[in-house]
Amino acid sequence: MSDTFMLKPDSIERKWYVVDAEGQTLGRLAAQVANILRGKDKAEYTPFVDAGDYVIVINAAKIQVTGKKLDQKIYFRHSEYVGGAKYTTLRHMLATKPERVIEHAVRGMIPHGALGDKVYKKLHVYAGPEHDHAAQKPETLTLKY
Repeated sequence: MSDTFMLKPDSIERKWYVVDAEGQTLGRLAAQVANILRGKDKAEYTPFVDAGDYVIVINAAKIQVTGKKLDQKIYFRHSEYVGGAKYTTLRHMLATKPERVIEHAVRGMIPHGALGDKVYKKLHVYAGPEHDHAAQKPETLTLKY
C-alpha cells in the first residue's frame, strides 16, 4: 500500500510570472491567478501548504467586465465610525485605483485566514505596463481564457 504524498514547505520551488490583464475579463483572470498563487496548477499541490508561485499583473487599468457591471458592481468599505459606510462603483474604482479591483477579486478567491494571508502577499498588481520586479526574471504567462 502506498502512502499519500504531502509536500514539505522547504522543498518548494517558486517561480515568478507576469500576466498582462489588457483585454482580459476580471473574474476569469482572477480565478486563474488565484490558482497559480495557491499552487493548484502543480502536481504536488497540498491544500494546507503554500506551494504557489509569485504573480505580477500588469495593465490592471485595462481590465474588462461583461454586462452592466461598471455601474452596478459596488465596493463597500466602512470607516468604523457611526454612519461611516462608503460605496464605490467599479467605474470609479477603475478610474482611481485600478490595482485594487484585481486585488479585491483575487483576495475573495483564496482562503480567508493565515494561509490566505501568506498566499495573498505573493500577488503584485500594477496599473500600467511597467513593474519593479525585473531582477526576479519573471516568465510571461498567457492565460487559458
